[in-house]
Formats: sequence, C-alpha cells, structure tokens
Amino acid sequence: RKGGDGSLDLSGFKIVYVAPMKALVQEVVKNFGKRLSSYGVSVRELSGDSSLTRHQISETQVLVTTPEKWDVITRKGDGRAYTQLVRLIIMDEIHLLHDERGPVLETIVSRTIRQIEATQEPVRLVGLSATLPNYQDVATFLRVDPAKGMFFFDHSYRPVPLQQQFLGITEKNAFKRFQLQNEICFEKAVLQRRNSNQMLIFVHSRAECGKTAKALRDLALERDNLSDFVREGGATHEILKEELETVKNQDLKEVLSYGFAIHHAGMVRSDRELVEDLFADRHIAVLICTATLAWGVNLPAHAVIIKGTQVYDPAKGKWTELSPLDVLQMLGRAGRPQYDSEGEGIILTAHSELQYYMSLTNLQLPVESQLIRCLPNHLNAEIVLGNVQSIKEAVDWLSYSFLYVRMMRNPLLYGVSTKVMKEDPLLKQRRLDLVHSAACLLEKKSTHSL
Repeated sequence: RKGGDGSLDLSGFKIVYVAPMKALVQEVVKNFGKRLSSYGVSVRELSGDSSLTRHQISETQVLVTTPEKWDVITRKGDGRAYTQLVRLIIMDEIHLLHDERGPVLETIVSRTIRQIEATQEPVRLVGLSATLPNYQDVATFLRVDPAKGMFFFDHSYRPVPLQQQFLGITEKNAFKRFQLQNEICFEKAVLQRRNSNQMLIFVHSRAECGKTAKALRDLALERDNLSDFVREGGATHEILKEELETVKNQDLKEVLSYGFAIHHAGMVRSDRELVEDLFADRHIAVLICTATLAWGVNLPAHAVIIKGTQVYDPAKGKWTELSPLDVLQMLGRAGRPQYDSEGEGIILTAHSELQYYMSLTNLQLPVESQLIRCLPNHLNAEIVLGNVQSIKEAVDWLSYSFLYVRMMRNPLLYGVSTKVMKEDPLLKQRRLDLVHSAACLLEKKSTHSL
C-alpha cells in the first residue's frame, strides 16, 4: 500500500496466475478484470496467442498465463526486470503435476523457491485444485506450513452435491458401440427433459459433435419424443427458428430448431456465442460439445454425460484414455449453483476401464511426478540459466522437485528398493544417478556438459 489513504502502489508488485489452458486463461482475465478494475488493477493475458510489449507488462499488475509461457519467460534473462516484482504466483489446477505437462509446473516452482532463497525476496506460492488426493505431498513441494497454509475441502463443500453413474460398455464393434452410446444418451436426455433439466454431452472430436447431435435428433423423430426437447409453437421454438437464419455451421443449422445444439472450437465465434446464450437462457435442451467448453466457458447444466473415454492422440498415433484432468473438469460442469439441489455426472466407458474411473473420481489415485522422462530438457534449461553449474548443484536442484517428494513417499514406484532407502535415506545416490544419466544424454547431443 502507498501512503495512509489505503491506495495500492501499482508499480510495486506483480501477480502471476498460471492456468492450464488458453480458454481458462481468457475466462480468468475476464472475471478478474471486472472484479479488480475498481482498485485500478490491470489484468492481462500472456499466452502463445497474445504477447505483450514491455511497456504493457510494466503497466499490468496481474498476468494470467499458461505454465509453458511462464517457463519461457523465467528462462529468459531479459524477463528479470519484471519477474523480480512478482509477489504472488497462483497455480490453478495444480493436479496438472500428474499430466504430461506436469514437469513444467515442477520446474517453475523449484526455480521460484531457489530464487527466493538466493535473493531473500519473498514470493507467495498458492496451489489450487479441486481433485488432489495426496495434497500433503504437494504442500511439502510448495514448502507450505501445514498448520497455517494448508486447507482441504472435501465433497461436502461442493456448492451442488454430485451424483455419479458409471456405465461400462462391452460391445467391441465400433459402429454398434456408437449406436449403443447414442441410445443411452438419448434415454438419459429424455429422462432429464421430463424433469425440465438441461444436459451437456461431452464427445471427443469436432466431427462427433455433429454426428451425435443428428443421431439424437433422428431418435427423437423416430420415437416421437420431439415435444420433450422443444414444444411446437412455444416461445422457445419461435426463438430457435428465428436465430437459425444467423447460423453459419451446417451441423448446427440441421439440429438447432429441434432443441439440440453443438459447440466446439472449430465453429465461428458468432455461432459459439449464440449457442452459449441460448443454452444459458434455457432454450437449448441438450448441448453436445468438446472439452473446450468444460475449460473455457462457465455453462453448468443439471446433468453431464461423458460419451466414451477414448480419444485419438495424433502424436502417439493411437487411441488413448482421456486425461484425468479433462474427466474431472467435465464432471465439474454438472449441477447449477442457485438452481439445483444436486448434479448428475454420467461416464460411459469401456467395461474394462470402470474401476479406473471410479477410483479417479473418488480421489483414490495419488498425483505422481512425470519429471523423469523429460529431465534432460529441464536440466538443460537450468544449466543455460546458470542456476546449475556442477553435478553437486544438479543433485541439489532435484531435491526441490515434486519428483523428490514422491520418491521419498513412494520409493518403490520410482525404482528405489527398501534396502537402498535404508542405506541412503535422502536418496542422494539415486538423485546423482538420475542427474548423471540426464547429463550424459545432453552431452551426447553436445548441448552442454557438466
């Protein structure tokens, strides 16, 4: 604060809010920008899509960014001018540590903690997560005082309690499986509409949005259930018919007047915003969408269906299971605060995956470190920055990681036997081995040698 009048010294601090996706970054900028404007605090997005000039950064108090972008900025020497003004770093969805992008978060935190120790300039670190079973380990990693700085809120704090259903599908034929999933979605949707509830159905590709919406419309026509979704001649029917003229997306055009809609990142902004407004005003009964809606747009519904849990990963060239992060984010859209006494979350998955998703949503799977597989890359960054200049310093740097916290807590998972643990309780030798292997890989690529 500046002077005795309670005004803020806006040039004396910066706050960094790290969110996992650009869609979420934009949501936070909008939300915080509105709330903090009366204090004269400026909130801006700093992501791959929007780079700020130095002058803009100097005039901004709250920078909302992604882990990768903040990692790049703290790796660059020229960012030091404003990174040293940072007094608070908030990491949203910190269970991202378990994701393949988790190592970036680990290095941001360890770099910040080492900087605090070196400069003696305090920076508060705050980690937020709605789904973190081993929160004590993350607290240890963030150097939190458990008595004063660790807060745990269980399911009873959820604004709307969540009732969950898990449906395992045994059908192996892809076409029959698609039909069966549509049948189930349709039955659940009819059930919800009879109670005047809205429903979100999450699918995992843009093409599937249109296919699913048309399949549900066809089932409604075939079974004479259209009146459950939109009443002929009612106000909603007239509004949907009127809005149809402005729609650009062909799939949306074909289903909107029947009370169904689609939403994905491939649609033009005007179509997406129209769908969001119509859904918020309760004119759309069932919205079929991709995960971007769960992250970027705050549109809760009474019921949510996750239609299948397999998603194609082009990098791996195969089908993989949805990330735990996405599943929990989608289920988080079930239940509308202020309106519902409970929300419903329904997961349709392969029968063999039922146990996994039940464990996941009941907070039974601890968050583990993913740092080992990309250790050479992150070690290289610290060497270039001058933070690590010897093997001894590299071993010390590893002790600041979430990997180290989890190796101490669950040694067997990380290849450390009970015998080794007894002989080397601080795992110095194990850290030395990891660093040595990473350094050898770097030397082979003739990047740097320690």
